[in-house]
Amino acid sequence: MIPQVDCTVEVVCQINPSEDPQKIRQSISNILDAFELELDKYSARATSDQAESLAKIRESIHNHHSQRVYSKFLNNNLEGDSTWFYLNKQAAFANSIALCERDNESPLGPIKVTVSSENIERIIEWLTS
Repeated sequence: MIPQVDCTVEVVCQINPSEDPQKIRQSISNILDAFELELDKYSARATSDQAESLAKIRESIHNHHSQRVYSKFLNNNLEGDSTWFYLNKQAAFANSIALCERDNESPLGPIKVTVSSENIERIIEWLTS
C-alpha cells in the first residue's frame, strides 16, 4: 500500500550535446509517474510531491528481487529527511530500471533520484519491502 505521507521526489540528469532532450523526457517517463518536467539545453529536472510517482521503480525493485540492494543504497545515502540513488540513463530509455553504484557507471551520466520526507523511513520501507 502506497504510504500516505508528504513526500518530494526530484529526478535530475545532465543532457549531453549528443543527446536528444525528447529521449531524456522519455527516459524519465519510463521511471517516474505524475511529474512536472523542466528541460533546458544542459539538464532535465522532474519533480513530484507524491510517493506514488515512484511506483514504477518500486515495481522494478520487487520484480528483480533487489529489495536488499536498494535498501542498502537508500539507507547509506540517508541524510536527515532525504535519500538518493542513481539509475542508468540508457537503461531507463530502454524502459528498464537499473541501479548504478557510482555516477560514472552510466556512460552518458546517471539519473539521480532524490526522495525527501519527514517520514523517509516509511518511504524506504515501502520501496524495499
